[in-house]
Parts: sequence; C-alpha cells; structure tokens
Amino acid sequence: MIQPHDSIIVQSLGRFLVPVVQLFGLYVLFFGQYGPGGGFVGGVILGASMILTILIFGHDASRSRLGKKLLHGDGVGMLIYAGVGGLCLIGGGEFLNYAHLDIPGLETASRRSLGILLTQIGVAVDVAVSAISIVFSLSAEEIIEDSMNV
Repeated sequence: MIQPHDSIIVQSLGRFLVPVVQLFGLYVLFFGQYGPGGGFVGGVILGASMILTILIFGHDASRSRLGKKLLHGDGVGMLIYAGVGGLCLIGGGEFLNYAHLDIPGLETASRRSLGILLTQIGVAVDVAVSAISIVFSLSAEEIIEDSMNV
C-alpha cells in the first residue's frame, strides 16, 4: 500500500500543485480541438494529477478517494465515445460523422464542435481511469507480495 509522504513541504506543495495540474488538464481537454491537445493528452494530465495525489497523500486519504471512485466508472468513456458515434449513425450518417449528429436547434458547425468535444471527453475519461487503475493494480501486487513473504 502506498503510504502518505512524511514531508510537510511535499504535502503543502501537493495541495497547491494538484488543482493547478487538474485545471490545466481540463484546459487541454476542452481547447484541444483548437490547438495541440485533446482527449488523450487531457486524460493523461488528469490521470497523472490523481496519481500524484495518491503518491503524496496515500491510499486512504480523503483526497485519494476520488481516484478510487473513478475506478467504478471504467468503460464510461467508451460508452460516451460509442454513444456519439451511434447517434451519428441514427442520424443517417457514418460513424462519428458529426454533421449527422441529430441535435435539434444546432447548426452543422455547432453539432460538429459538440460531437468532437464529447468524443474527446470520452477518450479523456478512459485514459485517466486506465492510468489510475494501473497504479492501484501495481500497489495491490505490492500488498500481495508483502503478505506472502510474512
């Protein structure tokens, strides 16, 4: 199990740095269609910030519980991605052809922008959950090995 870091400097810096990194990850996610970034990069940054939280504050800290709760959402990103593609198919177009995304009251350009944003959110959720899942899996292996050596 990952223990909390014993340095008050590291914990204080973590309390400041983690929200800034998460805000930057959201910026990269939401504005990735206009420049470098997007769903994968935003998901990596968000996942890395949650991993940093787990490494600084430990498994059992209240700040690390968000990472544990996110593990229950494994597959939600895939459902969002496939759902947007399915809505495009229902609208009469090809898979992920956002012009055929059937949303009343929106122009074609707005539907495309919304479709891109939704698929990138789906990718970001899957990437962040996968990164957190890897960390929890590796720390569980550590627990199993320690219990076998005793």
